[in-house]
Amino acid sequence: MDTAKPTIIVTGVSGNLGQRLVQQLTDYTIVGIDVTPPTHSRVDRFVPLDLGREESTRELLVLLRELQPASVVHLAFVIDPQRTGVLDVDRMWRINVAGTARVMEAIAEANRNTGNTIRQFIFPSSVSAYGSDLLAPVTEDSPLRAHTLPYAIHKKESDLVVQERAPALRGCGVFILRPHIFAGATVENYLVGAFRGTPNGKGRRAARMRQAAKRLPCMLPYGQKYLDNKIQFVHVDDMARLIAWILRREPEAQRLTILNVAGRGDPLTFAQCIEMAHAKLLRVPGRWTMRRILQFLWNRNISAIPPDAVPYMTGQYIMNTDRLKKFLGGDYERVIEKTNREAFADSFQKN
Repeated sequence: MDTAKPTIIVTGVSGNLGQRLVQQLTDYTIVGIDVTPPTHSRVDRFVPLDLGREESTRELLVLLRELQPASVVHLAFVIDPQRTGVLDVDRMWRINVAGTARVMEAIAEANRNTGNTIRQFIFPSSVSAYGSDLLAPVTEDSPLRAHTLPYAIHKKESDLVVQERAPALRGCGVFILRPHIFAGATVENYLVGAFRGTPNGKGRRAARMRQAAKRLPCMLPYGQKYLDNKIQFVHVDDMARLIAWILRREPEAQRLTILNVAGRGDPLTFAQCIEMAHAKLLRVPGRWTMRRILQFLWNRNISAIPPDAVPYMTGQYIMNTDRLKKFLGGDYERVIEKTNREAFADSFQKN
C-alpha cells in the first residue's frame, strides 16, 4: 500500500455504490471490507469480514489500530435478500443494525487509544427510513417512521443508532446521508427493477425469461392517484461524488451532519417513469392484490421484489434537499450532476 496517501476504510466495498466510490478515490489508499472481494474495481487491500458476527468488532478494532485511517465509510448493508442469499430477517438485522453499531464501537475504541486519528464516519441511511405515504416533502428533522419492509426498518434503526452513538466517536465528524432511490445503468434495486420489468429472481424460470428478454409488467393498483404519486432518484455516481467530496473537506466542527440526497430539479410521477421505461402497466384491484401477486412471484423465485415493499411502490415520499444545496454551495451542480429525470433515464442505458 502507498503509505503517502491517506487511508480510507470502506465497508461493503463490493456493492455497487462501494465500487463506484472507489473510482472516485484514486488519491487515497483504499482498504475494502466485505464478505466477498469486489469484481469491478481496485482496492489497495481487501479484508474479508462479516460484520454480522460479534467477533467482527474486535477484528475491525485491530485493523483500525494497525492502519489508523483518516475516515471510515460504512456501506455494508443487506439490501436485496435474494441476491445476497440473506433471507433470514434476524440475520439481516445482525448485519445491518448490529453491524453498524459494531463499526461505531470499534471507531470509538480506536480513537480513544490513538488520539482521534479517525476524523470522519459516513453512513448512508435511506429515504425509506421516513416511511411511505408522506404528506409533504420531509426535512432532515422529520420523524423516521419506516414500517413493513425489513430493509426500511433496518435503515431507520441504523440511522437512530448512528445518531445516538455519534458523540462517543471522540473527535470524529459523523455524516448521515439519506439518499432517495439509487438510479443509473449499473444499479439493481427493487424499484428500478420494477420499472425495467426484470425477472430478477434466482429461479430457473427467471433465468429463462431473462435469456428470452421477457419483461414483467409494472404493477399499480387502480386509481389515478397511484400514477400521480411523485418520486425522486439520485444517480449512484452522484452519491459516490458526494461521499468523495465530504472525504476531501475538513471535518465538520459539529459532530453530526444529516443530509437528504436526491437528484436536482423536479421529482417524476410514476406515470412519467412508466412512460420513460416503456413499461407495460398492469392495474390490479388494490394493494392487497398487488402484494399477493408479488408473493407468488417471490415464492417461485421469478422476482426479487419483496412483497413487503408494496407501500413503498404505491406511496409518495418526497424529500426537501435545501440543506444539501446549502452544504455544497457552489459545488452543488458539480457534485449532483444529474436531475431526477436524467438519473432515472440512465437506468435504461446499457452499462
